[in-house]
Amino acid sequence: MVGPVNGRQEVGGRRGSDEIDPCASRHSHNTDGRTFYPGDDPYWEALNLHYWATNNMEWYDPAAITTANGSLEITLSEKQTHGLDYQGGMMSSWNKFCFTGGRVEMAVVLPGAPNIVGLWPAIWMMGNLGRAGYGASLEGTWPYTYDECDVGTAPNQTLNGLPLAATTSGASNVNGALSYLPGQRLSRCTCPGESHPGPIHSDGTYVGRSAPEIDIFEAQITGTPLIGQVSQSGQWAPFNEGYVWPNTSTNLVIPNPSISGWNLYTGGSDQQATSVVTNVNQDCYQTGTQCFNIYGIEYKPGFDDAVCSLFTGIHLLWRPAYISWIANGALAWTINAAGVGADAATEISARPVPQEPMYLLMNLGQSTNFGTVDTKHIPYPVTMRVDYIRVYQPKDAINYGCDPEDFPTADYINRYIEAYTNPNLTTWRDDYGQPFPKSSSLGQC
Repeated sequence: MVGPVNGRQEVGGRRGSDEIDPCASRHSHNTDGRTFYPGDDPYWEALNLHYWATNNMEWYDPAAITTANGSLEITLSEKQTHGLDYQGGMMSSWNKFCFTGGRVEMAVVLPGAPNIVGLWPAIWMMGNLGRAGYGASLEGTWPYTYDECDVGTAPNQTLNGLPLAATTSGASNVNGALSYLPGQRLSRCTCPGESHPGPIHSDGTYVGRSAPEIDIFEAQITGTPLIGQVSQSGQWAPFNEGYVWPNTSTNLVIPNPSISGWNLYTGGSDQQATSVVTNVNQDCYQTGTQCFNIYGIEYKPGFDDAVCSLFTGIHLLWRPAYISWIANGALAWTINAAGVGADAATEISARPVPQEPMYLLMNLGQSTNFGTVDTKHIPYPVTMRVDYIRVYQPKDAINYGCDPEDFPTADYINRYIEAYTNPNLTTWRDDYGQPFPKSSSLGQC
């Protein structure tokens, strides 16, 4: 993990006034000039590839990432690299450090200026069964979070052309198709004996597995006049009708609507997004005073549940599942699990708040997929600085590691290791040549 200036990384537990309980080692990153090539660090590894999935303009090179003045630095330069005109950096803790639930927060100076558009700095999370930048590992796993056997697991979210909402409520440029996803590869519908990471439910069906995504922040610059903001999102599959989720006052909480508002982007044929945009401190940029701003999330995985008395059967405590995002050191917004509950129109069941072991990613790049890129005015080289990243978990819910017993990943990853180590394999079936497991919902068992 990236430690604070004093050279200590803390991993423990906190929610409100809950006790903090240490649950992992402290690790110093206070030394300047560190590198993150493969094998350099026990927690982090920098990528060496082109992030083609979002049409990035730069090559992600480990040379773009180092430590200086007590913090991590990721730099985007106007520099020819592997045939591209720019060099940026992405690093992740994939298969090295993962956690399930709790709170993660970080102190960040955003790159560039808050009035020049085009940079795409981000810190985010993904389930360990998918490795960002390695397309074969992601086909049929991203951005699912689902543990039911129904039409939600099917290709294009339809069976025999139904439900109607899945064929008509998408965008007009795809003729109304709601989903172009290939189906959940590791679903609860997987036939017995097929290749699946497990585990198995008490009814004999596999636990639905996937690579969900939570974006702690993606920084953007929009508005008139231009202002620096962060988009803080969850990505989901399967999808609601028209990508519209029930954002009622109980499902969507925005404490300060004067600086935070609903993101107009709610999804497309490959993802559904629940997202809020928040104005951030305009001084905490590279061209400002370079103050470190605090971002993060806190989340409880799974579904809403209740604790019952063994003697009376009465519910004594309601424990909702949720994701809360932090910006400017304060709560920015919360989605409660009911917001991604069942959707009658598309005939899908509730999607759990991600239960997979999640790893962390940090990157700085640029792409017209994310918006206009003002290459004439971006003051290259630009740098995102990260003073620390800290993960906390409640004392009664310590759960870290990339291969937990209830959501194992190691055996499956090792079985298909080439999909996780060869970035040139962009698809599971065509490039890697592996089949999707047979599915009972498709009549294949």
